[in-house]
Amino acid sequence: MASIAPWIRGRLDRIGITLSALCLLHCVVGLALVAGLGLGSTFLFHPDIHRWGLLLATIIAAVAIGVGAVRHRRAKPFVVAMTGLSFMGGALAVGHGFEEALLTVIGVTLVAAGHILNLRRA
Repeated sequence: MASIAPWIRGRLDRIGITLSALCLLHCVVGLALVAGLGLGSTFLFHPDIHRWGLLLATIIAAVAIGVGAVRHRRAKPFVVAMTGLSFMGGALAVGHGFEEALLTVIGVTLVAAGHILNLRRA
């Protein structure tokens, strides 16, 4: 698995960073729309969006950061990203609201940081 083309891993890291940014935007804009205007809570905060997002983030991080950790033998990107995924998983366990948003924002920030660290090691 470590022989996966470096450009594929780099592309997956960039996709992971983009998805983390989109997730962050989803949380912030979603909270603003629901709290400020009372719009979109049924769609924006549907649990399936968060479950699928966590699944996608886990797959991309496992491939990109996992392969990167094997290639460059540095655990830091992997540990940072997995900590972020743990926060994202924790966000699924709490009710909708501030706590969920806070855990998700921390999680996606750490996952993006793991991808950035992985790109720098390439």
